[in-house]
Parts: sequence; structure tokens; C-alpha cells
Amino acid sequence: MKKTTRSKSSPASAKIKILIVDDHPLVRDWLGRLIGQESDLIACGEAADRAGAIASLDARKPDMVVTDLSLGNGALGIELIKDIRARTPSMPVLVLSMHDESIYAERALHAGATGYVSKQAAPAAILDAIRKVARGEICLSGPMAAKVLKKFATGAATHAEGDIEQLSDRELEVFELLGHGKSSQEIGDQLHISIKTVETYKTRLKEKLGLGNARELLQYAVQWLLVHGS
Repeated sequence: MKKTTRSKSSPASAKIKILIVDDHPLVRDWLGRLIGQESDLIACGEAADRAGAIASLDARKPDMVVTDLSLGNGALGIELIKDIRARTPSMPVLVLSMHDESIYAERALHAGATGYVSKQAAPAAILDAIRKVARGEICLSGPMAAKVLKKFATGAATHAEGDIEQLSDRELEVFELLGHGKSSQEIGDQLHISIKTVETYKTRLKEKLGLGNARELLQYAVQWLLVHGS
């Protein structure tokens, strides 16, 4: 009797289906081609913003999501991660971003992401992070992993005045939009909150960051984005 041999090539159905979310078409194209070269991975869809990502999540049924934290007009992907976690609690999410890992990685993890990798990382490192997150592993750089473990071991960290880490996710979102030159009206429209609420956030930002007035807040936001933004 002849033995039947199975093909070693993985069928498309066995591949890890990945939804790519990034507001830059060139990045989506590059990442899609990088993933497409792998026998165990496939890009099943892409989106440029939060609304498109949610629609693709429902339509494409991916196994995991790879998202940037900047999704156009200064919007943070943190809220998208929370949306994904609320809709599909078991969905692995990897953040691929130019944002400063020391500022954003913990926020991303708290929001529900499973890993964080820099866009400046080598392609092999990005692919390794994708596979780790797809398996349900937490993936951070060595220094960031050590920082998170240290915080876990020693308890909540104390924050000095002016430390961005003490800002809430929403406060940080308003701060970034200010840095992008958005007016209170534009911030309110984008975040679906009133101008009065935006002004309240600006007051909190000045208090937490030790700044005297709105001009100082705006200058600090612009300068901070030049160093830590994308």
C-alpha cells in the first residue's frame, strides 16, 4: 500500500491573519509585503483610522491586529486598542510605532495591547514580535520589559511634577492634539467632547505639568512632540 505524503506548505487557512492599521499608506504597503513573504503569516486587511479598523475587524475576522499609535490628525491608537479589547477580548494586538516606548508602551499594555515594537526595529525583530504576540506572549524590548517588571515588583511608581507619565490617556490625547496645533473647538470635535471639557483638560494639564499659562502649555506640547511624537 502506498503511503500518502502531506504537503509541507501551509494552506492559507492555517496562516496567521493580520489586520494592519496605520495612517501612512507606504507603511501599510511595506508591512503587508514584509508579512506576505512569510509562509505562516498573511495580511488579511488594512485600515488607516479607528473607524476603518473596527469595520475591518468585523469584516476580515483577523487573528491579530498590528497598529500604530498615530492614526491621523494627532489621534492616539490607545482608544482603538480599548475598542478592540471591548469587542474581542482575546484578540492579540501588537503596537508598531515611532512613539517613545518609555512613554507609550505601558499605556498600550494597560489599554489591552500584548506587545510594543519600534518601527525602527529590524524586519526580523518585527516579524518575531508578530509571532510572539500571535502566540499570546507579551513582547517588549529588553529595557522596557525590565522597567515594567521593576514597577510590578516595587509597586506603583511616584511621578515628579512635569512627568508626562502621570497624565491619563485622555489628558495625553488632548496634550498631543494641542501639540499638533489643534484649537479647543477642533479637539472637542475630534474627541466628541464639549469645548468646556477640553478647557478643563487643559487646566489639569497645566497643573500636572507645572505650567503657568496656556502659552507655556502649547509651547511644551509642541516641543515634546518634536522629541517623542511621530
